[in-house]
Parts: sequence; structure tokens; C-alpha cells
Amino acid sequence: MTSITLVPFVHNNKSCIAIKFPYNFEVKEYLKKFDGVRWTKTHHTFYIYYNEVRLKDIKNYIKKGGINLIDNRKLKISPRFSRGIKIELAPLNEEKTSVFRHFLAFLKGKRFSDSTIASYSGFILEFLRFTGEKPINNLDENDVRHYIEWAVTKLNYAISTHRQMVSGLKHFAYFYPACSINIDKIYMPKKDKKLPVILSIEEVLLILQSTKNLKHRAVIAMLYSAGLRVGEIINLRLSDFDFKRNQLHIKNSKGRRDRYATIAESLFPLLKNYHNTFKPKVYFIENPKGGKYSAESIRAFLRKSVKAAGISKTITPHTLRHSYATHMLEQGIDIRYIQELLGHSRPETTMIYTHVTRKDLQQIKSPLDNALKKLYLQDNSNKKLMIT
Repeated sequence: MTSITLVPFVHNNKSCIAIKFPYNFEVKEYLKKFDGVRWTKTHHTFYIYYNEVRLKDIKNYIKKGGINLIDNRKLKISPRFSRGIKIELAPLNEEKTSVFRHFLAFLKGKRFSDSTIASYSGFILEFLRFTGEKPINNLDENDVRHYIEWAVTKLNYAISTHRQMVSGLKHFAYFYPACSINIDKIYMPKKDKKLPVILSIEEVLLILQSTKNLKHRAVIAMLYSAGLRVGEIINLRLSDFDFKRNQLHIKNSKGRRDRYATIAESLFPLLKNYHNTFKPKVYFIENPKGGKYSAESIRAFLRKSVKAAGISKTITPHTLRHSYATHMLEQGIDIRYIQELLGHSRPETTMIYTHVTRKDLQQIKSPLDNALKKLYLQDNSNKKLMIT
């Protein structure tokens, strides 16, 4: 009988559990069906990201499959790292593990997206570990404040992450009223009012020209030309393309909303070449095994393309979406249509692009230019009027 050993290790700066066993095809296929099992080429092993609930579930799943588990009950979990900072917190006790399991079910029952569930549950898991052996019913807003102070100070969280953390804690307090956390006393910081990074159309074309891989170029072109979120292009199916109407059907996007986006006609040759070369079966982009592509892979090859193009800006897939919206506004497209194409539920979200568009700003002259021009016209022989 094949035996499996669970071994802690750190991968992608996160605490993980490697699933080690002598090669067996049936065991391999059985493990792949467990939600959360991944493969790493770097360490050449199947693994799961560690949390107490997932570890318990994988143990039960292995035993249920009739596979021998070499159970190391004194499994010492490796610390995770965030921004190079080592984070080592005590594992959850049985009481907190049970509550955390039910909190996960609560989030799924509210039909939150996978990314929202991962974000909220990650913060609550860390909060419960941070509070150590303190009974969960005794946790109050002071524990929340100490945790937030520790997380913001030590991990240097951005305002957006801080707000996500507070939202997760408020959902937990609502879910588990037996604790002593007063939701109204959890401070929510105000949003940043930062303007998005925008690429010029010349920079977008330069990135595309610098991307030699055909699949990568098709993905970058689609992200920009249709203003897609990275999660939307990952979930985009071949059946969502309507070339007769030049439309994409974006399904179950942010806020569980559907919408239509446009397909740029200039992309038709590129998309045809890509389809004939890679022959995807279900999704527009697929990994080598035929499943969904990963957001991490898209971010990685986009960084390489940006570097190859010689662009020093910090660019993410969402930057292409910001650039698409800004360029549409600069072309004179009504902001209501842009809101519809982007899938924004509120016009206020789309209005941010009015602050970065250059259409009107380029017409505004600096008072310094006007002053120098006026003085030069009065006395064009006076070289002292020149600044350089």
C-alpha cells in the first residue's frame, strides 16, 4: 500500500504542507481531486497552503481513500514570510479551529467571490492565531485593535489592505456574536485618493511589440482592448466570443454582474493565429493541462514584457484596464458608456478617470508660459527673459 507523508515547508512565502509519496498514478489522480491541492515544479511535490482546517480535511481525505498516512502529530509548521518579514504565530486550538471552519461556511453561504473568501478568512485566521489561547468568547475590540496595530506596523499593510482586514473582522463579529467584539468600535480608515497609473497608447503598443510569446501577447492585447479584469480573462470561455457582433459576454463578474465588452477588429488576425497555434478547448487561455490559467502567471509575464519595453512604471494587469478607460475618455466617449463597458455599478467609480485624462488638461497653459510669452512679445531682444 502506498504511504503518504505530510511535510511542512515554505513556498511563495507562505506556510505549506508537502504531500510526499512514491509515484502511484491512482494516488496522484485521487489527490488532484481534493480542492486546494497544487503542484510545484520548484519543489517537485504536491502541496496545500496550510491552515488548520485544510490540514485536517486533507488527512481525512487521504484516509477515506484507503491510503496509508504516516501521521506526524507533532508536525511543526513552517513560518510564513511577508515582505521578507518572518511571521510565526501559534496554531489554532480545537475550539478556534471549529469556529474558523464555520466562518468559512458562513462566507461561502453569503456567495462571496473566491478572492473575497480567501482575503477575509486569511485575516480572521491570522487574528485567531494572534490571540493565542485566549477563549474566543472573551475576544473584544481591544484584541482587534492590538491585532490591527501589529499587522499594520509589522507587515506595513496599505490602506486598501487595512480596509479589507477591518471588513473581514466586522463580518466575523457579525457571524460570531458570542464574542465580545463591538463592531461599532472597529475603526475603518478612509480610502486613499490615489490616481491610477496610466500608460500612453504608445507605451501599450511598445509592450505588445516587446512580448514575443504569442499567447502572452494575445492576453495583454485582450486585457487592454476590452478593459478586462484579470479574473475576467481567466474565466473567459471560447463560447463567450461573438465575432459577428464584435462582442464579448463577460459572465458573473465582480458583484455577480454580466456585461458585454467590445472586441477590437484589429485583433482578429492575432486571435486567429493564437487559436490555431494553441488550440484551446474550453477557456480563452488555458494552462498546459487544459485548465484555467493563473493570475500569477499573467502578472509575471506582463512584468517581463514591461521590463523588455524599457518602461519604468509599476504595471499590473489592472493598469491596462485603467489605460483603456482613460484613452476612451480622451477619445470623447461618453462616460456613461465607459461605465457600462467596464461593468461599474456606480458612476462615481468611473469618474476617477476624469482626473487623469489629458484631453482638457493639455489645453491648459502654465501661468509661467503665459508670462514669459507676454514679456517676450514686448521685448524680443531681451535675452534675460529666457530661463535657460
